[in-house]
Amino acid sequence: MGRKKIQITRIVDERNRQVTFMKRKFGLMKKAYELSVLCDCEIALIIFNSSNKLFQYASTDMDKVLLKYTEYNEPHESRTNSDIVEVSEMVISICRSGSDLQTECWHQVALTFKLIYVPSVF
Repeated sequence: MGRKKIQITRIVDERNRQVTFMKRKFGLMKKAYELSVLCDCEIALIIFNSSNKLFQYASTDMDKVLLKYTEYNEPHESRTNSDIVEVSEMVISICRSGSDLQTECWHQVALTFKLIYVPSVF
């Protein structure tokens, strides 16, 4: 049985929101751990819940990673919620416009998120 798709909007019910937060926080930390192990990269994850309680995960020492971040002067990727929403809407629009554009759809995703695009995969 497949999972039901949910609308990505604020959960009104406090209890449901808290349960969802805890589950997704754990999932996010698990993904961060997996990414750090599989790709040998440093990860610092900082989360503040709606009550301003701090949760953090770091693949190495958090202070060292944050210091490295503050001293980093090179251009780098930076994403916000509005960036993700905008790209998602664009991709959905392209994908819905016709199956012949599916390759173009994935190409746009790859370009937007600076992924490696391999036409034969799609």
